[in-house]
Amino acid sequence: MRYLTDRKRATGLGAGGAGSHHHWKMIVSSISICVLTPFFITTFGLALGRSYDDAIAFLSHPVSVVIMALSLIVGIQHFKMEIDEAVEDYVGGIARKLTLVAVTAFSYTLMALGLFALLKIAL
Repeated sequence: MRYLTDRKRATGLGAGGAGSHHHWKMIVSSISICVLTPFFITTFGLALGRSYDDAIAFLSHPVSVVIMALSLIVGIQHFKMEIDEAVEDYVGGIARKLTLVAVTAFSYTLMALGLFALLKIAL
């Protein structure tokens, strides 16, 4: 007969301990997306109906580039965190690790390509 309390039996079987940190990161990125989206839509909308040269000139302003870059980075980072959570919940074993690596690589590749494109437009 084992004399273990319920708490002792459950020790080590509960939450991973990183849930609140992940939750706050998601809240901050969600609020950031809510703030950046109107600025992004306005910036993109103002450049939309122009000719190619006028649109490039408009998007080369520092404020436009910063708004587009922040929207890109925050949006893809939020996407990555959400996909990571889904993978951690529903995929197991070596497939989990490989999927997390693939999602991370894909996300950072998208960020790098988007920032490179913005730099080409801005310069």
